[in-house]
Amino acid sequence: MAYLFTSESVSEGHPDKVADQISDALIDNFLAFDPESKVACETLVTTGQVILAGEVKSETYLDVQTIARDVIKKIGYTKSEYMFEANSCGVLSAIHEQSADINQGVDRASKEEQGAGDQGMMFGYATNETENYMPLALDIAHALLIELANLRREDAEITYLRPDAKSQVTLEYSDDNKPQRIDAIVISTQHDDFAPEAEMLAKIKNDLISILIPRIKAKYPQYAHLFNDQIQYHINPTGKFVIGGPHGDTGLTGRKIIVDTYGGKGAHGGGAFSGKDPSKVDRSAAYATRHIAKNLVAAGVADEILVQVSYAIGVAKPMGIFVDTYGTSKVNLTNGEIAKKVEEIFDMRPYFIEQRLKLRNPIYSETAAYGHMGRKPETVTKTFKAPGGIEKTVTVELFTWEKLDFVDQVKTAFGL
Repeated sequence: MAYLFTSESVSEGHPDKVADQISDALIDNFLAFDPESKVACETLVTTGQVILAGEVKSETYLDVQTIARDVIKKIGYTKSEYMFEANSCGVLSAIHEQSADINQGVDRASKEEQGAGDQGMMFGYATNETENYMPLALDIAHALLIELANLRREDAEITYLRPDAKSQVTLEYSDDNKPQRIDAIVISTQHDDFAPEAEMLAKIKNDLISILIPRIKAKYPQYAHLFNDQIQYHINPTGKFVIGGPHGDTGLTGRKIIVDTYGGKGAHGGGAFSGKDPSKVDRSAAYATRHIAKNLVAAGVADEILVQVSYAIGVAKPMGIFVDTYGTSKVNLTNGEIAKKVEEIFDMRPYFIEQRLKLRNPIYSETAAYGHMGRKPETVTKTFKAPGGIEKTVTVELFTWEKLDFVDQVKTAFGL
């Protein structure tokens, strides 16, 4: 029997994502000037206020107020009527020194024996239903909001958009787990108060269906066949959405972990990513397991794979690695035997994850909106400024965990 599956996404202007982006901008600035920094930074945003809290061990000093304001400005909160504006909002810092009790479990005389920054389990997932090995519903949900943000910044075809938005995509699947069509699309977008409510809502719905959707179909032709005349569109279904962003809803770092990962497919260990340096395995091991799952699927081991790894705080070697192929395995091995081979190919000690994926670089701001997984690996040059006129320019690789650089090793190991 056919079934429905739904995933959601949120825009860069969503209050939780504003918090994530500020936290990751702090990470990047710390790592740019001191790659050995240990950082766990949380952000809270609300009407006219940003509150920074967390623990840091670093040799550098930063102007955290300026960093936070620059992020808010880039997102688009630049008008006083938003009740949250880059230049006028208050920024309170309660960041303090990292606990020595935690640090002693991470730092070691030998870097190779660096302990995990926390206990817990992390999951990575991949499926061949899309070109980037991501779940399809989430991929489309992200695409809708990326293109909506493009329309907002262009300020030409649609001139009333504000930064806060959410999307949701429901797909119909066949009995053999193949996506057939889009059943429903939900988009809630913040907007200016430009007309009587009924007229305003009618225009927003018409514009999104007649302008946004055709742009999505043109930009992502691989998904065009999924769009149809029977799609249920729910555009701003509660009514007008003028009050939004941190003024409409308090935002916190780490509250969109399913949007950040696989949209409800696979599994999630519960740990957030943003605001954490790579010694925190919540982040680094989640990237590493995605890297493993993607390379295994791309090599043809299975059509769909979930990889779990678990750690004890302060211990380098993982507690164990688990693999689930959901019955789609193409090799004559049990899931346990596949996991054993994974352990032989990929060293999952924290130091080796950091080295393999080049995680001690300022690469995290780009992850903090529209998902940490399924993104395009690329090399960019970034410039950072610290108090006293200090400036540093670095060239870094983004989304290294998305590279298919282990496919040949996987094929060799599995005889493919």
